[in-house]
Amino acid sequence: MGKRLLKGTIVAVVWLLSGTVAPCQSWPWIEPEKREIKVREPGEFAQVTVPDLPAPQTVSDAPIPQQQWHISLNEVIRMALENARVIRILNGLSASSSGATIYDPAISHTTIDQNTAQFNPSLQVSEAFNRSESPGAAFDPSDPTQAIITGGRGDTSRFNLGLSQPNVSGGTWNLGVNSNPARFRPGTYPLNPQTGSAVELSYTQALLQGRGRDVNRVPIVIASIDTERSFFQFKDRIQEMVRSVIAGYWSLVAARTTVWARQQQVDMAAEYLEYVQAQRRVGNNEQIDVAQATSLAATLRAGLIGAQADLLLRESALRNVLGLPPQDDRLIVPTTTLTTERRDILWKPLLELAQTNRPDLIELKLILEADQQRLLLNKNRALPRVDTMAMYRWNGISGEMPNGAQLSSAAGQFTDWTLSINFSVPLGLRRERAQIRQTELLLLRDRENLQQGIHAMSHNLAISVRNLAQLYEQYQISRRLRQAAADTLEQVEAESRLGIVLPYLQFRTAIGDWGNAIAQESASLANYHTELATLERQTGTILETHGIRFVEEQFQQAGPLSCYFGEVDYPSALRPATNTNRYTPGDRPAELEFDLKDPWRQSAEPEPVPPVDEGTGTPRLRRLPAVTPDNLRSFIQARRERTNRSTSKNGDNFRGVR
Repeated sequence: MGKRLLKGTIVAVVWLLSGTVAPCQSWPWIEPEKREIKVREPGEFAQVTVPDLPAPQTVSDAPIPQQQWHISLNEVIRMALENARVIRILNGLSASSSGATIYDPAISHTTIDQNTAQFNPSLQVSEAFNRSESPGAAFDPSDPTQAIITGGRGDTSRFNLGLSQPNVSGGTWNLGVNSNPARFRPGTYPLNPQTGSAVELSYTQALLQGRGRDVNRVPIVIASIDTERSFFQFKDRIQEMVRSVIAGYWSLVAARTTVWARQQQVDMAAEYLEYVQAQRRVGNNEQIDVAQATSLAATLRAGLIGAQADLLLRESALRNVLGLPPQDDRLIVPTTTLTTERRDILWKPLLELAQTNRPDLIELKLILEADQQRLLLNKNRALPRVDTMAMYRWNGISGEMPNGAQLSSAAGQFTDWTLSINFSVPLGLRRERAQIRQTELLLLRDRENLQQGIHAMSHNLAISVRNLAQLYEQYQISRRLRQAAADTLEQVEAESRLGIVLPYLQFRTAIGDWGNAIAQESASLANYHTELATLERQTGTILETHGIRFVEEQFQQAGPLSCYFGEVDYPSALRPATNTNRYTPGDRPAELEFDLKDPWRQSAEPEPVPPVDEGTGTPRLRRLPAVTPDNLRSFIQARRERTNRSTSKNGDNFRGVR
C-alpha cells in the first residue's frame, strides 16, 4: 500500500508541474502571468453626460438677444456659496478648482474613530475538533511468537472564548473561558468521556512605557488636530473663493465702464473723420489730415474690440466661479454700486485681528500642538517596558466513571493565581532617542514657521494698506484728469462750431485722455474695493464680515452598535451657509454711477454759435447737456446706428457694447 501511495503522489506532482511549465496552457483557478501592457481605449471608460450649451459669443459675432440679468453682489456671493461643492477660485480671467470640497472635513473626521478603536473591547471565539488514531504493535495473546497491529483512538474538542478590554491608562482586562471534552477508546479510563474546563481573569498594567492617559490618547488627539486643520484649510479656500467672487464682480463693473468709454471714443473719432472729410471736400485741409483721422478711428476701434473681448472674458470668468455655463440667454448686469468713501485702517488692531483669525496661522499653531503630542509619545516610548500582571484561574473537570455515574469537581476546588512583573529594554535605545531628537527639531522648525507666518502676515497687511492708499489716490487723480479731459473736449467742440480747423494732435490727445481717464477711474475704484476684500481676506475675517457660517450635513451609516440601535448619524459635508446682505443693491447698471456723460454733441444738426462773452470778446464755452441713459445697451445701440449712417462710406461699421 505504501508503494502505491508514493507512486500516486509522484504522478500528481508531475501533472501539476507540467501545467505550470507548458507555454500555452493556463489554469482557470490560477491567475496567469502578465507578459504585456494592456491599456483600454478611451471609449471603454465611463462616459459622462455633457450639458447642451450654446456656443460662446465672440467679438466677431453679431449681438445675440439676451435678457438683462440685474444682479447684486449679495446675490452673486450667495450663488457662489450655494454651488460650492467643489471650491472654485477666480484667478484673473479664469477660474480653477482649489482641490477642496465640502466633504474634506468629514473625511478627516473619520480618523478620530479609527484611532479610538484601539480601546474597543475584543472578543475571540474558537472551537476545534480533533481525532487522533495512533497505530502500534503488540504480542498476540494467543501466540506469543507473533505480533498484532493495534492502536487507540482519541476524540477531543477545544473551545476557547476570550474577551479583552484595553483602557486609556495602559492596562488590559482579559477574561478567558475554555472547555476541552475528550473520549478515548479502546480501554478503560477513570473518566471516559471527560471534560476539562477553566475560567481565567487577568489584568495587565504598564508601569513605564505605555502608561498614562495622555500618552495613550496621543493618536486620538492628533486625529482631532488633523480634523481641525482640515476645517481651517477648507475655510481658507472658502475665504479665497469669496474674495475672488468680489474681485470678479468689481472687475466686470470696470470692464463695462471701459467699453462705454471706448464706444464714445469710437463715435467721436467717426464724427471727427466725417468733419475732416467735409473740410477736405472744400479744400480746407490736406489728404494727410484725412489719413490721420482714418488711422485714429481704426486705432480706437481696435481698442473697443479689445475692451469688448475683455468684457466677455470677465463675464465668463465670473460665470465660471459661480458654477454657471459660459453662455446662456442672460446678460449679467451688476447693480451694486462702488462707493467712493475712504476706509480708515487701524494698524495695531488689524495685526491682532489677523494673528487671531487667519486660517493659515491657526493651521501652523495646530501643527505645533501635534508636534508636542508626538514628543510626549516618543519620550514615553524611550522608557523601559515594565508590566505587571495578575491572573486568577478556576479549574474544573467532569466525566463519566466506568460504572456510568457522573463525577465532577466542586466549584472553586482547584484554582491558580499568578502575580508577575516583566521588564524589557533595548540596549542603547538608538531608535527611540533618535525619534525624540527628530521630534524636538520638528518642534523648533514649526515654531520658526509660525514666526515666519506672523512676519509674512505683517508684510502682506502692509502691502494691502499701501495698495489701498495708492488706489484711492489714483482714483482721485483719475477724477480730476477726467474733468480736465472733458473740458478739453468741450473746448474742441466749441472751436469746431466756430469753424476753426481742429488740430489732429490736439484732438487725438484729448479723446485719448478722456477715455483713458474714465477707464482708469473705474479700474482704480474697482481695484480699491477689491483690495478692501483682500484686506479682509488677509485678516481672516471676510466670512464673518459677510455673515457666512458653516452648516454640518449628516448621513446615516452603521455604527459600532448598529445591530442593536440601528444606523446612526455621522458628518457627511460641511456647507457654507448663505451670506447676509452687506452691500446696498441698486436698481440700475452699476457703471452708471460713474456719471457717464457724453462730451460730444448728441445731434448731427448744426447748433447756434455760443454767445460772445462781453468781457473778453471770445466765444463763451458752455457745458454740453449730460446724457445718463437708463438703459446703456439701447443707448449705445442708438448711437451706433447714428454713427453707421454718418460713416457708411468710410468703411465697416463699429460694433457696440454687448
